Amino acid sequence: MKDTTAVVTGAAGGIGAAVAHALAARGATLALLDRDAERLDATAARLRQAGHRATAYPLDVTSSTEVDTVIDAVETQLGPVERLVNAAGVLRTGTVTAFTDEDWQTTFAVNTTGVFHVSRAVVRKMTPRRRGALVTIASNAATAARMDMAAYAASKAAASMFTKCLGLESAAHGIRCNIVAPGSTDTPMLTSLWADEDAARTASVEGVPHAFRVGIPLARVASPQNVADAVLFLLSDEAAHITMHHLTVDGGAALGA
Repeated sequence: MKDTTAVVTGAAGGIGAAVAHALAARGATLALLDRDAERLDATAARLRQAGHRATAYPLDVTSSTEVDTVIDAVETQLGPVERLVNAAGVLRTGTVTAFTDEDWQTTFAVNTTGVFHVSRAVVRKMTPRRRGALVTIASNAATAARMDMAAYAASKAAASMFTKCLGLESAAHGIRCNIVAPGSTDTPMLTSLWADEDAARTASVEGVPHAFRVGIPLARVASPQNVADAVLFLLSDEAAHITMHHLTVDGGAALGA
């Protein structure tokens, strides 16, 4: 990946930041996208301080106009985009009967429509060059039902199938599209659900029977780096004959679903 340009959404923290650091270590020039401008600038600054090439592009992935403008700028300023990671996401929880219209719409606007906007903009650039690879960060909730997570699970399932369909359409142009589906990962998204960190971490590992949730057979919560390693593989030349694949990284929590 040396001297190639990679776009990472949701790069201000969590899995997105871990992916950015992993790509930088492989020599990629990074375009970092996120709506949290302050944290995004901090991520870019840390990468530059470590000697890597990273530029922050604050934007809202729910705006197709902003996305198209930023991708044009990336190509002009940094070069042709050859890798994309869709890591931007939000989590709104609650029962279906109590869920608000705004929570539902925001969840899909970021987790599904945002993936569409960015993927469309980047694949339009990749197509005439007949090369490129992208990975969408989904969730094991896309294939295993979860209490209080209907909107999140549905949005990730939609993003997963969108990515597979895009992979089918783009295969003739040499573009590969894959999915990485994490389970419980030590990020702010997960820890925001924990009222008591020790008890909640134990529940994640051991399971919650009354919520119909099994534990994690490997007996630990994933690190963002665990997920980034899977992403890096699917973006790499080692995965040159893999497309439309759904790789679950959850320590066995979804029992292979």
